[in-house]
Amino acid sequence: MSAPELSFITTNDGSSTLFHPIIGENYHSIHGAHQESLHVFVKSGLAYYQNLHQVSSISILEIGFGTGLNFLLTAEHAQQHQLNINYTGIEAYPLPKSIVGNTSYHQYLNSEDLWNNFLAKYDDAFQQKQQINNSVQLEIIENELLKFDTDKKFDIIYFDAFAKSHQPSMWTEESIAKACSFLKDKGIFVTYSVTGDLKRALKSLGFTIERPQGAAGKREMMRATLIEQNDL
Repeated sequence: MSAPELSFITTNDGSSTLFHPIIGENYHSIHGAHQESLHVFVKSGLAYYQNLHQVSSISILEIGFGTGLNFLLTAEHAQQHQLNINYTGIEAYPLPKSIVGNTSYHQYLNSEDLWNNFLAKYDDAFQQKQQINNSVQLEIIENELLKFDTDKKFDIIYFDAFAKSHQPSMWTEESIAKACSFLKDKGIFVTYSVTGDLKRALKSLGFTIERPQGAAGKREMMRATLIEQNDL
């Protein structure tokens, strides 16, 4: 795995992110990488779904695996709440383990073993599914969204692509439809972004739309639930 010259940026909550010089954007919000990931994906996505459906096992597809921060916070939540997670990440341009290991995200985890196991199995997760801890399995697929395919269906989609202004191809109707094709009925799609185009695309695909409070620096975020076909 190779990567362009990436530079570390300290965000407003003290956590780090990376600036991608080719895309021209940071991997996480400059208002706070940790708080954005925790608020948008773990609290407003995973915890919301778990509380709503009272399930003990959840499958997640993350589009834009990036630094692994969303996964790490998800895995910690799973450990703390006796929740089994089957986690698949798609990443077109994987980061080398040397860079991921320098993010210092271990400081936001209560479990040192989680961090160590993640790094130890990071490269292998691109080859086959890895058991990261007693609660979580991880596989990472090096591929572009529109070229990705699987027979699996997921309960939650974390959509964490770079912003539309920097990576517009990820936010087209075609890309959103492809991502949502992997979602189960009553599954949820969560992302930090709220745009009229995204809202219209999701509604046309059969989703009900919510706009909860956003993470720091954003007024709103997007959470959409796929309507069960029998309810249509």
